[in-house]
Amino acid sequence: MTEIIINLDSINPIDFFGINNGKLDIIKKRFPLLKILGRGSQLKVSGAPEQIESARERIELLIQYLQRNGHISDAYFKEILGQDDSDPVDNFVERNPNDVLVFGPNGKTIRARTVNQKKMVESSDSNDIVFALGPAGTGKTYTAVALAVRALKNKQVKKIILTRPAVEAGESLGFLPGDLKEKIDPYLRPLYDALDDMIPADKLAYYMTTRTIEIAPLAYMRGRTLDNAYIILDEAQNATDLQLKMFLTRIGASAKAIITGDMSQVDLPKSQKSGLIKATRILRNIHGIAHIELDEEDVVRHRLVKAIIKAYDREHEREEKEESTGEKVKRTYRTTEKRENNI
Repeated sequence: MTEIIINLDSINPIDFFGINNGKLDIIKKRFPLLKILGRGSQLKVSGAPEQIESARERIELLIQYLQRNGHISDAYFKEILGQDDSDPVDNFVERNPNDVLVFGPNGKTIRARTVNQKKMVESSDSNDIVFALGPAGTGKTYTAVALAVRALKNKQVKKIILTRPAVEAGESLGFLPGDLKEKIDPYLRPLYDALDDMIPADKLAYYMTTRTIEIAPLAYMRGRTLDNAYIILDEAQNATDLQLKMFLTRIGASAKAIITGDMSQVDLPKSQKSGLIKATRILRNIHGIAHIELDEEDVVRHRLVKAIIKAYDREHEREEKEESTGEKVKRTYRTTEKRENNI
């Protein structure tokens, strides 16, 4: 049995322990084999040497983060601690302090967390239009909204416009209760959720009332010129060719736009084709338009989401292979039949 004492003199112990020792309880749950006591500005840890060393590494990282930022959310507190000792340790010493996109309510820091999310940030800084494509959970929408909020706070734009195609995912819009706004709001909920993370509730309400931040279905963009704004088209895989062309030609001279989409989740009727594939193909080599591909390595949701995406990708490849093999068999059969008829 080993015992160590970790001093918290360089930070506010309340920020570390949390209200009613809420964050201390998180540490205890993460290291159940250790005895952990918080007293004043000290943390006493006792237990097996290898367990203590792992706990010390994570706790010192938490202290470093608090020294730099003065506050840490419960969610990020848990992320730094990790689920087990195999989780990678984030080295905040090497992290660029200028890579924070937005400081949200209660000091929460919003930043790009993966390689391709950082590419989105870099591309948006040097291009006026960015296409960001990838599967669910890769942070496309969240990063795009953070970039828009940053631009608004820095007075680079005068307003934010967030839009989505109002396409049913196997459900009927007509059967939803309420007026048109109440029917459409559920489709736009992910955009509201991202904004809630980044802007205090009272300020967000003010922005929405004054239309500094506008959230609307894609159809409402027709006929407008969107200038001095940061515009995000989310779920663009559900936009038709004409809708996507309409959106792209609305963009004014002093505007920036990010188009996000996931080609594995097209909800359009079978008779309609997504305009996103065509748009990314024909606009690929235009200066000022960037294209970012995110993949399962960028997934920042539950760890199982990455496994789910990979499983679906494997199944899709298997189905395509079977379909291709079936077509070959059909062609062979037709060729053989034709030859026999000619004999």
